[in-house]
Parts: sequence; C-alpha cells; structure tokens
Amino acid sequence: MTSTSSPVLAAAGQRPAKLYRYSHHTWLERSLSLGEFRLRAPLQGLTMPQSGKQILPLAAKQDMSAGYLTLSLAHAWDDALFDLFSGADACLVIHDTEEFGERIHHAAQKTLPSWAGIDAAMSYGMPSPLGAAFSKSRQSAPEREWLFAWRPTQAMPIFNPVTIRIGSVESIAEIRLRSA
Repeated sequence: MTSTSSPVLAAAGQRPAKLYRYSHHTWLERSLSLGEFRLRAPLQGLTMPQSGKQILPLAAKQDMSAGYLTLSLAHAWDDALFDLFSGADACLVIHDTEEFGERIHHAAQKTLPSWAGIDAAMSYGMPSPLGAAFSKSRQSAPEREWLFAWRPTQAMPIFNPVTIRIGSVESIAEIRLRSA
C-alpha cells in the first residue's frame, strides 16, 4: 500500500495511467476549470437508462446507512460507458492520475478533516480485501471503476453529497466529446 503525506490517505496499489469520468459536458467543464467534484454516498446510485433500475454498490444494498462518500471514475476508455451513465455526452480524461489523486485526497481532507480516504480498483463478483465499498456484482464489471472513498473515523449515516474543489486540472486533463 502506498501512503501519501497523511496517514489517512492512501492508494491501494498503483493508480492506472489514465482515469475517465463520463458525464454531462457542462459538469465536466466545471471539473476541468474549477476542479469541482461531487462526493456521494453509495446509496445515491445511478439509474440504468434501458431498465430504469438503480445501480448500487453491494455495500449500499446490504447496509443502506453505509457511512462513506465516494467519487467514481473508470480506468479504461470505452464508448459503451457513455450509454451506461445516463445522459453522458463527454468524458474527462485525467492524464496525471498521481497528481489528481493527491489533490483529490488533499481537498477531501480539508473538507472532511476527521475522515480516512483511500482509492483503488473496484472488485467485481467477489469481496474486495478493502471491504464492501470496493465490491460490486459481476454484472457491474463493464464499469471498470476506480473508486475514491472516504469514511468518518466515527460511524455515522451519510446522505448528502459533498462538493470539493481541487483547482483547475487543465494541465493534467482534457475533455473529449462523445463521437457521433
């Protein structure tokens, strides 16, 4: 496990060479220029466009009061991911994942000072050694998720999203529009 300058921040394994955030171009512009990212509780899942069913991590299905916040990105470029995330018309491509990860953890620590954070690849179809937050069903494997997660040092239910700002990421990222 690689630790950063703070004992509560860590990356489990080496971060991938690039990270991808599929979303609406408008939101990604804010991420690119302001470094604005929204941390959400896992029970605030996504809705599958074809079925209307919610996509929730295993932890949220098992414990609806899961007390942690997450930021999800993909660790692979895949045109199919535009369809998976309803309304996604663009992708924020992070070229320097180490700097990005350090800045995300630093901003989260300033906003959530008594929280511990870690980031790692999601485990699909089997429990992750990092716990339920990093475990999803095998059916979710196409997401190819790299997850940043934070939990308070004392258990508490978390329901409201938290927005953090890491400053412009224009020097380490770009926005790619969905091809027609």
